[in-house]
Amino acid sequence: MKRICIYPKDIAIITGKSYRQSLRIYNQIKTNLEKDKNQEVSITELASYLGISVEEVQKTI
Repeated sequence: MKRICIYPKDIAIITGKSYRQSLRIYNQIKTNLEKDKNQEVSITELASYLGISVEEVQKTI
């Protein structure tokens, strides 16, 4: 089974940035998409935000 949600720790692995910077990216995505605090960020939303393919994200995590 593949995951569809992404977390700041995953963003840190994908981008090579620190956890704190990844948390900022995660929160910025949620703000831009006007998500509630209990809603998660999907892999497709992250890929779109970073400008990379979904396959690359899934391969990395």
